[in-house]
Amino acid sequence: MIKEFFLVFLLSASPVVELRGAIPLGVLVLHINPALVFLLSILGNFLIVPFILIFLKYFSDFLMHKYYFFNKFLNYIFSKTRDHYAHKFERWEHWALLILVAIPLPFTGAWTGALAAFLFDISFKKSLLIIFLGIVIAGFIVSALTMVGNGAFNGFWAIK
Repeated sequence: MIKEFFLVFLLSASPVVELRGAIPLGVLVLHINPALVFLLSILGNFLIVPFILIFLKYFSDFLMHKYYFFNKFLNYIFSKTRDHYAHKFERWEHWALLILVAIPLPFTGAWTGALAAFLFDISFKKSLLIIFLGIVIAGFIVSALTMVGNGAFNGFWAIK
């Protein structure tokens, strides 16, 4: 059973899949208690976030100081992104990040939220709090959809 718990935890920490894939896998395939799957997925999805934020900061600083090309390129990316979206993002900064993490759609989630927080230079502590809240909301949404979908599917096939 520990192996299954670890699989759910690792899958929820992985990019792209995150808890959007870990919760259905844990509940529907591995038949783990949904509350435990929820907690493992939240934990796995969140524990990677500080490392992503720190890595992005130090890696971009390293590239910008070490290589002229990357300095120009990253400054261009940062300025274009901030100039293009700043007027929208400044007003809704925290809500936009929360929604980006909380909505369980492709290319949203903790990894994308960490990248957005880095690009828009949101403080480390605020980023962690907002991303954590978004992960919890996404966890509730995915858990509810998994349980409702499973109940509807089982109910549909149970009709004779």
